[in-house]
Amino acid sequence: MTQHHAELLMYPAPEPVRVANEQWLTRILEHLGHSRLDATNLTLPELWLSPDLLLTQTCGYPLMTALRGRVRVIGRPRYQLPDASAGQHCSLILGRADDPRDTLAEFCHSRGVINSEDSNSGMNLLRQRLAPLQRNGRFFASVGISGGHRESLRWLRENLADLAAIDSVTFAYIARHAPEEVSSLRVVARSALSPTLPFITAAGASDEQVERLLQVMNRALNELPDVMQTLGLPEILPASEDAYQILLDYQREAVDRGYSNLR
Repeated sequence: MTQHHAELLMYPAPEPVRVANEQWLTRILEHLGHSRLDATNLTLPELWLSPDLLLTQTCGYPLMTALRGRVRVIGRPRYQLPDASAGQHCSLILGRADDPRDTLAEFCHSRGVINSEDSNSGMNLLRQRLAPLQRNGRFFASVGISGGHRESLRWLRENLADLAAIDSVTFAYIARHAPEEVSSLRVVARSALSPTLPFITAAGASDEQVERLLQVMNRALNELPDVMQTLGLPEILPASEDAYQILLDYQREAVDRGYSNLR
């Protein structure tokens, strides 16, 4: 039995979502006849670039920057969730429900928080949305880095930050399974649409192997209706790097407006 790395780590919580992803991944590996290598000690970049990678998910922004041409795209999820459908999602730009500011412009000189500097939903889409509102290359008084979308939500709840951009899929999962984490927050604005997070395999995979992975991923979903329901995910669509060029276009829009760094 061939051993490979296979991990679905982009949506690790709440617990029903993590369990559903594990069930789906287990069924995929069963169909392929592969066993799973331990990836516990790998960083995300190490996992993404491992020659032993069979299947994982990455963010679209690092796909088009650090990973471009170094992995193969298998497909992208077609969610049926609020603010995520037809292979697209967006960022929900959130503040606290009791904050009197209603528009993004009113949050100028406030405290921002992002999950990471290479996140499409947490940074790139927010930068593009704020670029017309910045002045002299700055919008926020300060920008913190939380390390994860769920942690960014905590920063908002605990008044450690005033504004954050949260992947709409993450928000939908938390609103459904852990509503207390978002009940005191509200949507101030939405970002532009973006392709959903791509599933990838190692750069050395052949076209036939990529197609086989896509087929098996969809077959496993169809066999696991409870997983499909929990993830709000009826289908994986074919995709390539070309679909994610728009993320670099969003980056360029911000740069052209003098807002190359989110600050």
